[in-house]
Amino acid sequence: MIVVALLAVVVGMVSVALRDGNANRLDEEAMRLSALFEGARARSRATGQEVRWQPSQALGKGFEFTGLPPEAAMPGAWLDERTQAEVLGAPLLRLGPEPVIGAQRVRLRLADRQLVLATDGLAPFAVLESGARAPTP
Repeated sequence: MIVVALLAVVVGMVSVALRDGNANRLDEEAMRLSALFEGARARSRATGQEVRWQPSQALGKGFEFTGLPPEAAMPGAWLDERTQAEVLGAPLLRLGPEPVIGAQRVRLRLADRQLVLATDGLAPFAVLESGARAPTP
């Protein structure tokens, strides 16, 4: 009887410690998108061409990088097709070629979860912590 009770307590603690699958997927999307943004910024500076990023408004349609040469072959699909994105305060992101690009933010949503990727224009894109103030343009 004691063993069963201990097992129930341990299983309960483990289930509380596990994160929601949507939160994990959204974190993966955010890390990947941040890396893609920084890669596009670097390529934009190297080539001297303006690079832009825009999400599709249709669910599951992904996003698009424009201004890069075709051999850059940037992905345009989300890891989870339920992911949605919105550029806050503008229709698209401008990722270069200037080294300082201006403050920009993107809201990512997946099911009931959301987070914001932001840059102050100099630092790399990163996830804003809950309750953190966004960089001001």
